[in-house]
Amino acid sequence: MTALSLFEKSTTYNGIYIFMMANRFQMLYFVIIMPTYLIHPYMIWGIVLVGIVSHFNLMVLSKWFRSRFATKGYDGFVELFGETLVRFFAWISLFFLLLKASIILIGYVEIVHTFIYPSMNQRWLILFMFLISWYVASKGMEITIRFIVIAFFMIIWIILLIVPFYLPPIAAFHDLFPLIPLEWSQVNWDGLLFIWSSLSGPEYLICLGPWLRPNDNTFKSLAYANALSVLEYLLLFVGSLFFFGSNYLSTSIYPVVNMYRYLQSPVIERIDMLLVSIYLFQFVFAISVLLLCFYGAARIAGKKTTKPTSRMGYFASWLTILACTMIINEWTWNGGTVVNRLLNLQIWSGAITYLLVPSFLLISIYRKGRV
Repeated sequence: MTALSLFEKSTTYNGIYIFMMANRFQMLYFVIIMPTYLIHPYMIWGIVLVGIVSHFNLMVLSKWFRSRFATKGYDGFVELFGETLVRFFAWISLFFLLLKASIILIGYVEIVHTFIYPSMNQRWLILFMFLISWYVASKGMEITIRFIVIAFFMIIWIILLIVPFYLPPIAAFHDLFPLIPLEWSQVNWDGLLFIWSSLSGPEYLICLGPWLRPNDNTFKSLAYANALSVLEYLLLFVGSLFFFGSNYLSTSIYPVVNMYRYLQSPVIERIDMLLVSIYLFQFVFAISVLLLCFYGAARIAGKKTTKPTSRMGYFASWLTILACTMIINEWTWNGGTVVNRLLNLQIWSGAITYLLVPSFLLISIYRKGRV
């Protein structure tokens, strides 16, 4: 088995990288389907409220990055929890990493299939995405982290295209009513849970601790990323209310993409096709990071941390995620009601990890008696 340098560290990355990575992890697949799950105008306040709670959660997470354990990576976790418990956590993390990578990739591939390549078999699109992610991740964690610069600046400007939907004749103020719910049902609670899960993702940065350069401004980087994410969610949700109206919003599976189809350009006939293609950079970055985290967790679970990384081990991790994604796509994703169950599973898993990981780490640090 040939050695492969995937986790070597020659430099560390400052707060701007933390800002970009946290923001893009919060703006993955769920942002595209978000308006369909919220529907009602008063859920605007739900986005704001959950965004504030997320702000405090990131404050807790930032305390982990400022601890002496964060930059040590695996050794830091062993010092904090012990080797046996770390291996147990690694086994659990494999499920969450596998689920997140599979669901967001299948979700994006389905969008590409719907709007760009309706006649192409989705299996080829999934394989194509995984091959790109495999190549990026094979360059190592350092290069993969740098890739966020390309992903961020390729995508961040897209939010400016929402401006036409805030202008007459599309925008009508009455589409934003009611702003106060007349009754509160289980659907509204599900909407809040969806928002919270959508803002998850920064907790995966704990796997990147050795490559980050935490300081007193780490919380500011995370807070700015969260604020930008909340702003993007608000702009897209309000824009979709103006475009569809709350009565028809639930009829669109991908309201954000369908909105952009309405835009016209003298240069590009289908703007939505261009935008969906650009989103590729963001998903490749996310899948590449999750792939490396999956391989790292598999090495910890299998007691392989003392051995150098190998091409065979990396390929086995890649093949495992690819195979599971293909199985989900073939046997369950096309099963109608099962799609909702898988999405609900990802919604709940994202919400749980985002809530528990920062709090659990902080409590563990304080129990250790030193921050």
